[in-house]
Amino acid sequence: MNTIRILGIDPGLQKTGWACVDWNGQSHRFVAGGLIKTNAKDDFAKRLLTLDQGLQAVLADHAPTEAAIEETFVNANPASALKLGMARGVAFIAPARAGLSVFEYGANLIKKSVCGSGHADKTQVQAMVKVLMPTATFESHDVSDACAIAICHAHHRQTKLIPE
Repeated sequence: MNTIRILGIDPGLQKTGWACVDWNGQSHRFVAGGLIKTNAKDDFAKRLLTLDQGLQAVLADHAPTEAAIEETFVNANPASALKLGMARGVAFIAPARAGLSVFEYGANLIKKSVCGSGHADKTQVQAMVKVLMPTATFESHDVSDACAIAICHAHHRQTKLIPE
């Protein structure tokens, strides 16, 4: 199997975590990760544009071959859920525009893939990502979550019938 580069995206309107992980069929290698932050004082369209431009820069700089995004959980606040949904839309369209297949995974599956438990907390996820990829660096849980999303995709991509 050739090495593939997976872009994991943990979408959010305030900050979107991203991580690029190389997968050779047996092991993961951390390539890069970071946050795309928006200014809460900007109008909503400008914040979405900031996310799109940030993801376009990540795609250009790191040339991933596939992308994976965390599914949205139900939010009690409808307005917040709609705003997150629009940020997720940007997170889907940016890699799709670059020609990447984009896959979606639930939070419980991501946690189970990395930690062995679908109910692990963010600290446990970050610790296990560090065990799997000792060179990984995180400026926040959003980045370690993005790493976990990429790792989950690496482990489950065969079930998505992706040609090698």
